[in-house]
Amino acid sequence: MPAANIDPPLQLLTPTPPQPQRPLFIFLPGMDGTGQLLRTQLSGLSQGFDIRCLALSVQNNWPWPQLVDQTLQLLRPMIQAVPRPAVYLCGESFGGCLALQLATHAPELFSHLVLVNPASSFHRLPWMQWGASFSQWLPGPLYRVSNMGLMPFLIQQRRVTAAAREALWESMTAVPASTALWRVALLSQFKAQQLPLEHMPRPTLLIAGEADALLPSVAEVRQLGRRLPDAQILTLPESGHACLLERDVNLYALMADAGFLEPMARAAASSDSLTNDSLYSNEGSKDNNQFVTSGS
Repeated sequence: MPAANIDPPLQLLTPTPPQPQRPLFIFLPGMDGTGQLLRTQLSGLSQGFDIRCLALSVQNNWPWPQLVDQTLQLLRPMIQAVPRPAVYLCGESFGGCLALQLATHAPELFSHLVLVNPASSFHRLPWMQWGASFSQWLPGPLYRVSNMGLMPFLIQQRRVTAAAREALWESMTAVPASTALWRVALLSQFKAQQLPLEHMPRPTLLIAGEADALLPSVAEVRQLGRRLPDAQILTLPESGHACLLERDVNLYALMADAGFLEPMARAAASSDSLTNDSLYSNEGSKDNNQFVTSGS
């Protein structure tokens, strides 16, 4: 009898040709865990970065301490093998919670931190935890229907192409109910206030969609921004939770406009590539430990 095909609990994907002379960009995915939903951002990011995506198998049911430790064991040799001008760690939603833990446990590995709609507010939303617990008891067809009901909370559909919507749907339905429930349990346990963010010295870019219907992301990044010593906040007025899937959101251009790119990450990009059609509000950064905001 042939052995079952079981994916490794953690993998590092290389979605674009390696460019070891460039800064490293490590993406930590949301609840889908696949790393595949960064695809709409690859053409922009690959202009300045060597990109890796973390992928979690659906069999992975590690608690936070083990997930953090094993992820660092996976990343550390790769980061230390080749001298880099910079190492950017980017976490979206669930991945934002993992990124905060990696950056506070091993700040020496990362030069910059990017959080996109981090799910660190999840433990304050008990209704979402109850809904997730209920979904585990649904039979397969009804579980897929419940996933379909989540779509309007995840994306602003008019801002996402049909292909991107299909990719999101495929990634959601590939996650079994038991795996989704385990990841929800991790989010329920995660409390950013227990991390020493005030002592995290790395420049941090906090991005939130103002039209996020799933989580209070704008309020959350403002709360995190008050604690991080070197943070700036970008809010995207029309963007939803899965904003990196939106056709008008260019993460590379957002980082460039915010002055968040190291020189080696800017060198290969032409001026034409640094256009971003998504209007955003830059709420500034901390200056002498005071949070500075611009505009009204």
